[in-house]
Amino acid sequence: MAGLNKPLVWAGSLSLLAGVLHIAIIIGGPGWYRFFGAGEQLAQLAEQGSPIPGTLTAAIALILMLWSLYAYAGAGLVYHLPWLKPVLISITGIYLLRGLALLPMLVLAPHTINTFLLLSSVISLSIGMLFFSGTRQMIWELS
Repeated sequence: MAGLNKPLVWAGSLSLLAGVLHIAIIIGGPGWYRFFGAGEQLAQLAEQGSPIPGTLTAAIALILMLWSLYAYAGAGLVYHLPWLKPVLISITGIYLLRGLALLPMLVLAPHTINTFLLLSSVISLSIGMLFFSGTRQMIWELS
């Protein structure tokens, strides 16, 4: 049996942290939406008591936590989940695409780049690379 798949443990932990942070943003309210770069429109909707920001943010949190569970399953920390390999490959692709989405903006619209966009892209790319490395390791161990 192979050792612990550390990249997937890290990827899962960072995804879980991001999910918990999204829950904290809901609790923190409009100021937190602004601080974490969700946009003025969502912050204003939160100020008005609209369910839209909380619902969207909770959905993102749930997805991130589910991705964390899949990473932990790939690492062997939790029970094997259905469609593990294709789901991990998909998660990897989503994180990498989100991280790399900044590149065209750097060329086409550099004036639109802000600190949040830059930081969230680097974080997404980093987590995506962990998912890539860990998923590749898991697939090699299964073959």
